[in-house]
Amino acid sequence: MESESPPKLHKAPRTDVSQDQGTFRIHFNFPGRNHPDHDDHGYGPLATVVESFMDPDTLISMHPHQNEEIVSWVPAGVMRHDDRQGNELVTDPEHLLVMNAGSGFWHEERTLAEDPPLRMLQIFVRPHSLDLEPGIQHGPLDEPVANEWRHVFGADGSDAPFTVRNDVDCYDARLDGGASVALPAISGRDTYFYVFEGAVEAAGTYFDEAESGLLVDPDDLTVTAREDSVLVAFCIDPDAPVTRQGTIGR
Repeated sequence: MESESPPKLHKAPRTDVSQDQGTFRIHFNFPGRNHPDHDDHGYGPLATVVESFMDPDTLISMHPHQNEEIVSWVPAGVMRHDDRQGNELVTDPEHLLVMNAGSGFWHEERTLAEDPPLRMLQIFVRPHSLDLEPGIQHGPLDEPVANEWRHVFGADGSDAPFTVRNDVDCYDARLDGGASVALPAISGRDTYFYVFEGAVEAAGTYFDEAESGLLVDPDDLTVTAREDSVLVAFCIDPDAPVTRQGTIGR
Protein backbone atom coordinates (compact mmCIF):
# COMPACT_ATOMS: atom_id res chain seq x y z
CA MET A 1 0.00 0.00 0.00
CA GLU A 2 1.33 3.43 -0.94
CA SER A 3 1.86 5.79 1.99
CA GLU A 4 -0.09 9.01 2.01
CA SER A 5 1.91 12.09 1.04
CA PRO A 6 2.51 14.55 3.88
CA PRO A 7 0.47 17.75 3.90
CA LYS A 8 1.99 20.69 2.04
CA LEU A 9 2.36 22.87 5.10
CA HIS A 10 4.67 25.89 4.92
CA LYS A 11 5.65 27.71 8.10
CA ALA A 12 6.75 31.33 8.46
CA PRO A 13 8.40 32.71 11.62
CA ARG A 14 7.43 35.91 13.35
CA THR A 15 7.67 38.74 10.82
CA ASP A 16 10.57 41.18 10.83
CA VAL A 17 8.69 43.79 8.76
CA SER A 18 7.56 46.42 11.24
CA GLN A 19 6.96 50.13 11.69
CA ASP A 20 7.32 51.89 15.04
CA GLN A 21 5.45 55.19 15.35
CA GLY A 22 5.74 55.42 19.10
CA THR A 23 2.27 54.85 20.49
CA PHE A 24 1.26 53.02 17.28
CA ARG A 25 3.24 49.98 16.15
CA ILE A 26 2.51 47.58 13.31
CA HIS A 27 3.90 44.23 12.15
CA PHE A 28 3.19 43.11 8.57
CA ASN A 29 2.57 39.42 7.92
CA PHE A 30 2.69 38.50 4.23
CA PRO A 31 1.02 35.14 3.56
CA GLY A 32 2.65 34.74 0.15
CA ARG A 33 6.07 34.59 1.80
CA ASN A 34 5.16 31.33 3.52
CA HIS A 35 5.39 29.56 0.17
CA PRO A 36 8.96 28.99 -1.06
CA ASP A 37 7.98 29.14 -4.74
CA HIS A 38 5.66 32.14 -4.61
CA ASP A 39 6.72 35.51 -6.07
CA ASP A 40 3.99 37.67 -4.51
CA HIS A 41 4.03 38.90 -0.91
CA GLY A 42 0.25 38.34 -0.81
CA TYR A 43 -1.47 35.04 -1.44
CA GLY A 44 -4.23 35.50 -3.98
CA PRO A 45 -6.74 37.96 -2.54
CA LEU A 46 -5.22 37.97 0.97
CA ALA A 47 -2.67 40.79 0.77
CA THR A 48 -1.42 41.11 4.33
CA VAL A 49 -2.39 40.49 7.95
CA VAL A 50 -1.22 43.40 10.07
CA GLU A 51 -0.77 43.05 13.81
CA SER A 52 -1.38 46.52 15.25
CA PHE A 53 -0.63 47.93 18.70
CA MET A 54 -2.13 51.20 19.97
CA ASP A 55 -1.35 52.66 23.36
CA PRO A 56 -4.08 54.50 25.30
CA ASP A 57 -4.67 58.07 24.11
CA THR A 58 -3.49 57.46 20.54
CA LEU A 59 -4.94 59.11 17.42
CA ILE A 60 -4.33 58.01 13.84
CA SER A 61 -5.70 61.04 12.06
CA MET A 62 -8.09 61.04 9.09
CA HIS A 63 -6.59 59.24 6.08
CA PRO A 64 -7.82 57.56 2.89
CA HIS A 65 -7.91 54.00 1.59
CA GLN A 66 -8.68 52.85 -1.95
CA ASN A 67 -9.18 49.52 -3.66
CA GLU A 68 -8.82 47.29 -0.61
CA GLU A 69 -11.08 45.64 1.95
CA ILE A 70 -9.89 46.28 5.53
CA VAL A 71 -11.18 44.10 8.35
CA SER A 72 -10.51 45.13 11.97
CA TRP A 73 -10.55 42.14 14.35
CA VAL A 74 -10.22 43.13 18.01
CA PRO A 75 -9.96 40.20 20.45
CA ALA A 76 -9.56 42.46 23.49
CA GLY A 77 -9.79 46.19 24.17
CA VAL A 78 -11.48 48.76 21.95
CA MET A 79 -10.70 50.52 18.68
CA ARG A 80 -12.66 53.72 17.99
CA HIS A 81 -13.42 54.61 14.37
CA ASP A 82 -14.72 57.88 12.90
CA ASP A 83 -15.17 58.58 9.19
CA ARG A 84 -16.32 61.26 6.76
CA GLN A 85 -19.70 59.53 6.44
CA GLY A 86 -20.44 60.51 10.05
CA ASN A 87 -19.96 57.06 11.59
CA GLU A 88 -18.63 56.88 15.14
CA LEU A 89 -18.07 53.19 15.79
CA VAL A 90 -16.50 51.12 18.56
CA THR A 91 -14.96 47.77 17.61
CA ASP A 92 -14.28 45.34 20.46
CA PRO A 93 -14.37 41.56 21.06
CA GLU A 94 -18.14 41.51 20.39
CA HIS A 95 -18.04 43.55 17.16
CA LEU A 96 -16.32 43.51 13.77
CA LEU A 97 -15.53 46.38 11.41
CA VAL A 98 -15.16 45.96 7.64
CA MET A 99 -14.24 48.90 5.42
CA ASN A 100 -14.95 48.09 1.78
CA ALA A 101 -12.85 51.03 0.61
CA GLY A 102 -13.58 50.75 -3.11
CA SER A 103 -13.06 54.02 -4.95
CA GLY A 104 -12.18 55.81 -1.70
CA PHE A 105 -12.95 55.89 2.02
CA TRP A 106 -11.59 58.28 4.68
CA HIS A 107 -11.41 57.35 8.37
CA GLU A 108 -9.50 57.83 11.59
CA GLU A 109 -8.79 55.52 14.51
CA ARG A 110 -8.18 56.30 18.15
CA THR A 111 -7.98 55.04 21.69
CA LEU A 112 -8.93 57.16 24.68
CA ALA A 113 -6.72 57.74 27.71
CA GLU A 114 -8.92 55.44 29.80
CA ASP A 115 -8.87 52.63 27.21
CA PRO A 116 -6.59 49.60 27.71
CA PRO A 117 -3.62 48.99 25.43
CA LEU A 118 -4.90 47.61 22.13
CA ARG A 119 -3.55 44.69 20.12
CA MET A 120 -5.59 43.71 17.07
CA LEU A 121 -5.37 42.38 13.54
CA GLN A 122 -6.17 44.47 10.50
CA ILE A 123 -6.68 42.20 7.52
CA PHE A 124 -6.21 43.56 3.99
CA VAL A 125 -8.05 41.80 1.17
CA ARG A 126 -7.54 42.63 -2.50
CA PRO A 127 -10.92 43.13 -4.20
CA HIS A 128 -11.71 41.51 -7.52
CA SER A 129 -12.24 44.85 -9.32
CA LEU A 130 -11.06 48.45 -9.14
CA ASP A 131 -13.04 51.41 -7.85
CA LEU A 132 -16.03 49.53 -6.42
CA GLU A 133 -18.68 51.34 -4.42
CA PRO A 134 -17.26 52.25 -1.00
CA GLY A 135 -19.07 51.17 2.15
CA ILE A 136 -18.71 50.05 5.72
CA GLN A 137 -20.01 47.12 7.78
CA HIS A 138 -20.09 47.11 11.57
CA GLY A 139 -22.01 44.89 13.93
CA PRO A 140 -22.01 42.09 16.49
CA LEU A 141 -20.24 38.79 16.05
CA ASP A 142 -21.64 35.47 17.20
CA GLU A 143 -20.57 34.48 20.70
CA PRO A 144 -17.41 32.37 20.42
CA VAL A 145 -17.59 28.73 21.49
CA ALA A 146 -14.45 27.26 23.04
CA ASN A 147 -12.55 24.83 20.78
CA GLU A 148 -14.71 25.58 17.72
CA TRP A 149 -14.16 27.75 14.66
CA ARG A 150 -16.32 30.86 14.32
CA HIS A 151 -17.06 32.26 10.83
CA VAL A 152 -15.90 35.89 10.91
CA PHE A 153 -16.27 37.00 7.29
CA GLY A 154 -16.59 35.55 3.81
CA ALA A 155 -16.90 36.34 0.15
CA ASP A 156 -19.57 38.76 -1.04
CA GLY A 157 -22.79 36.87 -1.67
CA SER A 158 -22.02 34.16 0.88
CA ASP A 159 -23.94 33.54 4.11
CA ALA A 160 -21.06 34.89 6.21
CA PRO A 161 -22.00 37.57 8.79
CA PHE A 162 -19.66 40.08 7.11
CA THR A 163 -18.37 40.10 3.55
CA VAL A 164 -15.41 41.15 1.41
CA ARG A 165 -15.32 41.41 -2.34
CA ASN A 166 -13.15 38.43 -3.14
CA ASP A 167 -12.77 34.74 -2.34
CA VAL A 168 -11.49 34.78 1.24
CA ASP A 169 -13.29 33.29 4.24
CA CYS A 170 -11.99 33.99 7.75
CA TYR A 171 -12.51 32.00 10.94
CA ASP A 172 -11.23 32.36 14.50
CA ALA A 173 -10.95 29.90 17.37
CA ARG A 174 -10.11 30.00 21.07
CA LEU A 175 -8.53 26.70 22.02
CA ASP A 176 -7.95 25.29 25.47
CA GLY A 177 -4.53 23.80 26.03
CA GLY A 178 -4.56 20.23 24.74
CA ALA A 179 -7.63 20.73 22.53
CA SER A 180 -7.53 19.75 18.85
CA VAL A 181 -9.56 21.02 15.88
CA ALA A 182 -9.47 20.39 12.16
CA LEU A 183 -8.18 23.37 10.21
CA PRO A 184 -10.99 25.03 8.20
CA ALA A 185 -11.11 23.81 4.61
CA ILE A 186 -13.11 24.83 1.52
CA SER A 187 -12.86 22.87 -1.71
CA GLY A 188 -10.51 24.48 -4.20
CA ARG A 189 -8.92 26.78 -1.62
CA ASP A 190 -5.74 26.86 0.43
CA THR A 191 -5.71 27.68 4.14
CA TYR A 192 -3.47 30.22 5.90
CA PHE A 193 -3.49 30.46 9.69
CA TYR A 194 -1.94 32.84 12.21
CA VAL A 195 -1.28 32.15 15.88
CA PHE A 196 -2.43 35.29 17.65
CA GLU A 197 -1.85 33.92 21.15
CA GLY A 198 -0.38 30.72 22.54
CA ALA A 199 1.23 27.89 20.59
CA VAL A 200 -0.05 25.03 18.44
CA GLU A 201 1.24 21.96 16.63
CA ALA A 202 0.15 20.68 13.22
CA ALA A 203 1.63 17.82 11.16
CA GLY A 204 4.56 17.60 13.57
CA THR A 205 5.38 21.31 13.17
CA TYR A 206 5.30 23.70 16.13
CA PHE A 207 3.90 27.21 15.71
CA ASP A 208 4.52 29.79 18.42
CA GLU A 209 2.73 33.11 18.93
CA ALA A 210 2.88 35.40 15.85
CA GLU A 211 3.96 32.52 13.59
CA SER A 212 1.87 31.33 10.65
CA GLY A 213 1.24 28.36 8.39
CA LEU A 214 0.03 27.93 4.83
CA LEU A 215 -1.60 24.64 3.85
CA VAL A 216 -1.59 24.14 0.07
CA ASP A 217 -4.02 21.72 -1.60
CA PRO A 218 -5.50 21.09 1.83
CA ASP A 219 -6.62 17.75 3.11
CA ASP A 220 -7.75 17.19 6.67
CA LEU A 221 -5.19 18.71 9.04
CA THR A 222 -5.55 18.72 12.82
CA VAL A 223 -4.24 21.59 14.90
CA THR A 224 -3.52 20.91 18.58
CA ALA A 225 -3.08 23.68 21.15
CA ARG A 226 -0.01 23.22 23.34
CA GLU A 227 -1.38 25.91 25.67
CA ASP A 228 -4.44 28.14 25.67
CA SER A 229 -4.37 29.68 22.19
CA VAL A 230 -6.18 32.04 19.81
CA LEU A 231 -5.99 31.29 16.07
CA VAL A 232 -7.23 33.04 12.95
CA ALA A 233 -7.55 31.05 9.71
CA PHE A 234 -8.26 32.08 6.10
CA CYS A 235 -9.55 29.86 3.30
CA ILE A 236 -8.23 31.49 0.12
CA ASP A 237 -8.75 30.90 -3.59
CA PRO A 238 -5.17 31.48 -4.80
CA ASP A 239 -6.36 31.83 -8.40
CA ALA A 240 -9.08 34.41 -7.81
CA PRO A 241 -8.76 37.57 -9.95
CA VAL A 242 -7.35 40.41 -7.86
CA THR A 243 -6.46 44.07 -8.06
CA ARG A 244 -3.10 45.27 -6.73
CA GLN A 245 -3.71 48.98 -6.32
CA GLY A 246 -4.72 49.11 -2.67
CA THR A 247 -3.42 51.95 -0.50
CA ILE A 248 -1.62 49.52 1.82
CA GLY A 249 -2.41 45.93 0.85
CA ARG A 250 -1.54 46.05 -2.87
